[in-house]
Amino acid sequence: MVDSQYWWLIAFPAFFALGWLAARIDIKHVLSETRSLPAAYFKGLNYLLNGETNRAVEVYVEVARHHVETVELQFTLGHLFRRRGELERAIRMHQKLLARPELNVAQRQQAQFELAQDFMAAGLFDRAEAILTELQHTDYARQARTELLGVYQQEKAWRKAIEIAQQLRDDSHTYQHEIAQFHCELAEQAIARSQPDDARVELEAALTANRQCARARSLQGEMAIQAGEATIAIECWLAIETQDPHYLALIARPLLAAYDGMNRAEEGTRLMVRLLSQYPDLDVLDLTYERLMTQKGMDDAYAFVRERLRSHPTMPGLRRVLETHLLVAPDDQKADLEIIVKLLNEATREQSMYYCSHCGFKARQYFWHCPACTEWETFAPVRGQRSRNPQ
Repeated sequence: MVDSQYWWLIAFPAFFALGWLAARIDIKHVLSETRSLPAAYFKGLNYLLNGETNRAVEVYVEVARHHVETVELQFTLGHLFRRRGELERAIRMHQKLLARPELNVAQRQQAQFELAQDFMAAGLFDRAEAILTELQHTDYARQARTELLGVYQQEKAWRKAIEIAQQLRDDSHTYQHEIAQFHCELAEQAIARSQPDDARVELEAALTANRQCARARSLQGEMAIQAGEATIAIECWLAIETQDPHYLALIARPLLAAYDGMNRAEEGTRLMVRLLSQYPDLDVLDLTYERLMTQKGMDDAYAFVRERLRSHPTMPGLRRVLETHLLVAPDDQKADLEIIVKLLNEATREQSMYYCSHCGFKARQYFWHCPACTEWETFAPVRGQRSRNPQ
């Protein structure tokens, strides 16, 4: 009985010794693997850490010549080729990897995925699509679908894009903005083919995917105008205020044209004044000023922009006030005012551009889909605004 109570006094040192021995074996294994790597491998790694990609490639190419059996090195080199824009070399590297019979399943899938990315970078979307479609039933399923979504957008295959986006939806990304935009793209295609019924179906689908889709409401208004239904167009466009009032700036001119066509011009102008008072950042100051100049005269227009400058001071507002003052200024003051206005025009040039909040791309035209980074709804509908992100 006593012996059984004290058995652990003997067992504990034995377990400790076994653990120490296992640790020593693991350390020796790691050290042996490290020593088996060529010194140039670490030299290339150091270049990568310092951002010297070209020098790293030179080192790894030399290493690869003498260590063709090192699969991970081949992957690294292929990735570097693609990153450096040497797409033919990247493609050849990954094709050679796929031809190796000793690759295991995980390595083969990785090589396929890398090759698909090579093809995408080279604009060979059909070849990329074939590989990515095959990978949808592997451990690379999500990555493959994400890349496929990019392929379908490049090819403007919006139906396929919708299907893939729906498969990708999860708690981290609902893809509701993208799916709504894909339906809007299909609606625009239907409008171009003179198929208004199909376009209406797509726009309703867009609003089902994302009730806040201002583009869908905008297109509904455009279709109503084309059908001669100005009242319906105004209703569609005004509904944007409940989604995001700043998008009203994008349809302000056709909205006012609809009011004008119904002999309700002053009502349209009052609407702009009300919206500016309620939403100071709304990008319709110049348009409202032009309307007041035409309808009410210079004094009313000047009083309006001056009051706007007091309540919401901005450089564009100051420029507009000075431009108006220039019209009535004495001749001996005009030369100085013209210089100031010119300087203000230069200073506010950047504020006349639309900016992508994702990549910083700027343009005078508004884009729902950034031409640079291909993200959706990243342009603020307010010129000069950089930080907006409706996602």
